[in-house]
Amino acid sequence: MKKSTTRDIEKTYSKSEFIKKLRRFANALEADKKISIQIANERISVPKNAIVNIEHERGKKDEEIEFQIKWKL
Repeated sequence: MKKSTTRDIEKTYSKSEFIKKLRRFANALEADKKISIQIANERISVPKNAIVNIEHERGKKDEEIEFQIKWKL
């Protein structure tokens, strides 16, 4: 599959799938290792020095928590 230069998707997973991905990522962070993760049919390699943060947004009708992982290309 050819990778595009930009991508902005939101993929919904079952609770068990989300937990599995989150646990694998947390284990890699704890071990100071890079991780590959598949999101919406694309495999993404996350370097061990990626920056992690948690974002909270509140609107009039809903709230959102985002777990974000960022790195430079």
